[in-house]
Amino acid sequence: MKLKAVIFDLDGTLLNTLDDLTAAVNHALGAFGYGALDISRVRRYVGNGVPKLIERALYYATTGQDPDLDNGTFDDRRLMNACLAVFTEYYDKHNADLTKPYDGVTEMLDAVKRMGLKSAIVTNKYDGAAQELKAKFFGAVDIVIGTRDGIRPKPSPDGVNAALAALGADSSQAVYVGDGETDMMTAINCGMPAIAVTWGFRDRSVLEAFSPKYIVSDPDELLKKIVE
Repeated sequence: MKLKAVIFDLDGTLLNTLDDLTAAVNHALGAFGYGALDISRVRRYVGNGVPKLIERALYYATTGQDPDLDNGTFDDRRLMNACLAVFTEYYDKHNADLTKPYDGVTEMLDAVKRMGLKSAIVTNKYDGAAQELKAKFFGAVDIVIGTRDGIRPKPSPDGVNAALAALGADSSQAVYVGDGETDMMTAINCGMPAIAVTWGFRDRSVLEAFSPKYIVSDPDELLKKIVE
């Protein structure tokens, strides 16, 4: 069946959000007397939504050890919720201070639109921030769906399924584009082919383990694979 829609991840795929995420994490940690995390550590902790990012950051801040990214938990729910609230208040005001699209991404999205393809962003970022960033940077994209009530975080298929319904497409008419293991698992859970991008937050070896349909190194190559 002919391709009708392209579903994109946001952080690490379309936008380099790492500087602003790191600043917000460190602001939140500092509010409770903890030291700052370096950007390389935050890079490893992102990908599963802000609550999980804060949980991982607090685990490291209180133990000095990296959490198990699959199973590690932080037991103090009160502290986690308080830290999450501080993060959100700060990030809502500063989510685009240093954030910008990766080189060539805006042009690639414009080309997707000119080809008559529908597009959506599905992200584990909470929906309010996702909507703001989409409006600021990506007018060519039809819709954005972030984590909210009724939409479980990826790798749940909820967000992608909602996007496909809104775009009038189904999984056989779409492709999923992302930069991390959560994205590759999302594509699998949705029964969609995946295109992995190497300019984001995960190393190529992580992406290769999921055997995506394509692995691409720049937005021009991505565009070519979309239309193949």
